[in-house]
Amino acid sequence: MADIVRAALVQTRWTGDKESMIDSSFVLAKEAASQGAQVLCFQELFYGPYFCQVQDPTYYAYAEPIPGPTTERVRELARETEMVVIAPVYEEEQPGVYYNTAVVVDADGRDLGRYRKHHIPQVKGFFEKYYFRPGNLGFPVFDTAVGRIGVYICYDRHFPEGWRALGLAGARIVFNPSATSRGLSSYLWNLEQPAAAVANEYFVGAINRVGVEPLGDDDFYGGSYFCDPRGQLVGDAASGTDDEVIVRDLDMGVLEEVRQLWAFYRDRRPDAYGPLVAP
Repeated sequence: MADIVRAALVQTRWTGDKESMIDSSFVLAKEAASQGAQVLCFQELFYGPYFCQVQDPTYYAYAEPIPGPTTERVRELARETEMVVIAPVYEEEQPGVYYNTAVVVDADGRDLGRYRKHHIPQVKGFFEKYYFRPGNLGFPVFDTAVGRIGVYICYDRHFPEGWRALGLAGARIVFNPSATSRGLSSYLWNLEQPAAAVANEYFVGAINRVGVEPLGDDDFYGGSYFCDPRGQLVGDAASGTDDEVIVRDLDMGVLEEVRQLWAFYRDRRPDAYGPLVAP
């Protein structure tokens, strides 16, 4: 029997408030479930605007503990739809200590854990060090109803080390929820993640926001997509301008084919890589 995972990505524009943002995202998630999706990922900081375009303490109010009101709603969504759900949120560990986090909930509503974004940018329009501490939970891989999945978040994708760590830990699919605007690195969007899929021999789900938000001038250009371990898109990418959910069948049999053809894991030389981690 073929090992096919039907996977989904949701991209949405900022609706103007947290509650309607969650509602619109959940509508698209339920549409994916109606198409048979088994696993779904929302975009980075899915229930808010991308507030890191400015430095303003007002936006600390978007932070929530885990478990908290939004993650409990995500658990209910997972139970109702019987999908694995990855929900990127603004996590408050304690007052004044915040992380850019993705929660992973299994298809029965169990909280499997979280990934905290490791690499935190601080450049014009991406003032993330003002809002987030660097992640400190490593690069976990989650055993879900659809197999082993990993999460990397937005700016992380520029750093190959985490992609490799997730592959070594057995990830079959890695989701990269993002808030990526056109002006800075749009040409990399269709380059880096397929390259990571090839180098690490797994599927990648790349999710971006859409639209111009009130805090900045650049538009988030959508274009969410899945790519396979050969670096090829699975179906078309999503719209560059509109809210959309894409649902794609990912053939896990391709993983074995590619790993036997391109034996990158066999031919690694960790004994020679010491200087790469020197301070």
